[in-house]
Amino acid sequence: MSCRYLLLLPLLLIMGVSAVEVQRPRGVPLSKRQFYEEDKPFTCLDGSRTIPFDRVNDDYCDCQDGSDEPGTAACPNGSFHCTNAGYRPGFIPSSRINDGICDCCDTTDEYNSGAACQNTCRDLGRKEKESLQKLAEIAKEGFLLKKQLIQEAKRGLEEKKGKLSEVQVTKKDLEGRVEALRTAKETVEQPEREAKERHLKAWEDEKAVIRQEKEKVRMASVFLELDNDSDGLVSVADLLSHAELDPDSDGSFTEAEAQGLLGGVDKVDTFAFESVWNNIKEKYVSEASPDTPAPVETPPQEKRDSDNDSEPYPDDDIPDEEEEDDEDDDEDDPDEGDYKSPPATQTQGRKDEDDEGTMPPYDYETQNLIDAAQKARDDFDEAERALREVDDQMKNLDKEISFDFGPNAEFAHLYDQCYELSTSEYVYKLCPFHRVSQKPKFGGSETNLGTWGKWAGPENDIYSVMKFEHGTGCWQGPNRSTTVKLTCGKETVVTSTSEPSRCEYLMEFISPAVCQEPPSLDSDVHKHAEL
Repeated sequence: MSCRYLLLLPLLLIMGVSAVEVQRPRGVPLSKRQFYEEDKPFTCLDGSRTIPFDRVNDDYCDCQDGSDEPGTAACPNGSFHCTNAGYRPGFIPSSRINDGICDCCDTTDEYNSGAACQNTCRDLGRKEKESLQKLAEIAKEGFLLKKQLIQEAKRGLEEKKGKLSEVQVTKKDLEGRVEALRTAKETVEQPEREAKERHLKAWEDEKAVIRQEKEKVRMASVFLELDNDSDGLVSVADLLSHAELDPDSDGSFTEAEAQGLLGGVDKVDTFAFESVWNNIKEKYVSEASPDTPAPVETPPQEKRDSDNDSEPYPDDDIPDEEEEDDEDDDEDDPDEGDYKSPPATQTQGRKDEDDEGTMPPYDYETQNLIDAAQKARDDFDEAERALREVDDQMKNLDKEISFDFGPNAEFAHLYDQCYELSTSEYVYKLCPFHRVSQKPKFGGSETNLGTWGKWAGPENDIYSVMKFEHGTGCWQGPNRSTTVKLTCGKETVVTSTSEPSRCEYLMEFISPAVCQEPPSLDSDVHKHAEL
């Protein structure tokens, strides 16, 4: 018989008790009556031996399986069948027969003990009947709700399939739009790119002119600095005053090396100085710079006279007061902020190159091309975004349409729902087909107790258990997991939660979707009832 009827079977047995008692030896269930025929020898139920029938229930154990003493305590491994007329039949160990304690509600186990037992079977049967009738009503109402859920699931499935068809058409249209906008974008980006390149080249040319002019100004300034005697010429002696210009930087700047820088002559004018400038501009340190580092020391015979041999330059060249004034100026300049100039050795000869201003704005025609290209990019991005959203929508619809929501999709309504159970310490949340979580009631982060895994009930009732796996890992233990047991009910609610094993949780969950159609009360099942 299907397990869905097992709940109501005791009720049917109680309501359908036969009025005729079938005669059989004490302690024998009706299902084994055919093995105990008084006019035939008795064969042990394990087949080990055959004995005369008068040795059945003679208070002596003849069969190894104890089957010859169903109504006595002679066999330690025997069992006694309580008929329990008016209630449910059952079995007790043979050792409890006539022990002075009433185990069978019909008192048949104490037939020879003298115990004052009362037959309580009808009372128990009445109470169980009332309880089972309530459960039957719940099952009946739950099943009616389940039929509604099945109808809603069918309508929902048809709606999803219709929506999927619409989305597929939308996707096809969007794919065409995306490709058209991609072509339009690429078409307007080409003239934009060319116009921006022209603008950039013009700016680079302009910067080159600015750099060239600055270079000329600096070259003229350096010429004047080097022309110590102001005769309009830069000589070998003038260069030797700048030890940093030593070509091989060996600490010995000779006249021959200085003459080589001048192109083999002793002196040059402003026109010839241009070629000299190209040789020295990377090394030259301006005398006017307050951050001038000490030059490489020249041989003693070429040192300048100085009152202090430890100073690289005369005191009157770089007054201390001037340095302090310069530092104060730097601190008072609000435009400078925290900026500190790089060392002179890194910027000398190039420090003006970064002072070329900013690139001028695009001309009207170029700006129009940029605006048109940007609009094309925005339109393309928006269409691509819409296409991605449609793809996601299709994936979700496909998933829901193909998901296993039970034989008749009766569990489909649980897909987007979550159910909570609050205990003294935690709030548990069950989101069927998604995840189970636990959160402390008084602060703390949520813990994942498992994500949807599969239906995990027994083979004949697979939809009675949900399994959630791969939750948050326990400290030095396995990942958390949750088993959810489903039972029939008129409402959908989590009724209990526990942790029977470390990191393995158990939830009890009732829902009308689990209810099965109850059997009719005039079922033939009652025909098999016994006293």
